[in-house]
Formats: sequence, structure tokens, C-alpha cells
Amino acid sequence: MKRAYVNPDLCIGCGLCVSTVPEVFRINADGISEAYAETPEDMHDKVEEAVNSCPVSAISIIDENVQASKD
Repeated sequence: MKRAYVNPDLCIGCGLCVSTVPEVFRINADGISEAYAETPEDMHDKVEEAVNSCPVSAISIIDENVQASKD
């Protein structure tokens, strides 16, 4: 399953992702965006648009089925 992730250290809270896909993104209490919901199948294109539109490249798509490899 793929999910959007917002890096809180990079996010400037401009809200572009929220306005693009409010079903997935919101501004949290700290004033930065967060992905609060899984990406519905019919929203993949809109989430990709949010990823590509982020002015500071703070959003990425992660695959929750892929586990991080251990060193």
C-alpha cells in the first residue's frame, strides 16, 4: 500500500498539498502539513500532483509493503 509522507523538517506549511488533496493532507497544530489518511486508489494522480507541486519537495510517496533493510 502506498502512502504520502510529509517531511516535517522541510515543510513550510504553504498548504498547496491541502488544497490539492484535502482527503489526504491537512495542516497540523504546528502549522505544517501532514498526510493524515491513506491515499485512496482514485486519488493517486492528485497525490502525485501534490508531490510534484510542493515548493520545497517535502512530500514523498512511501510503499508500506516494503520494509527497510537492516544493516
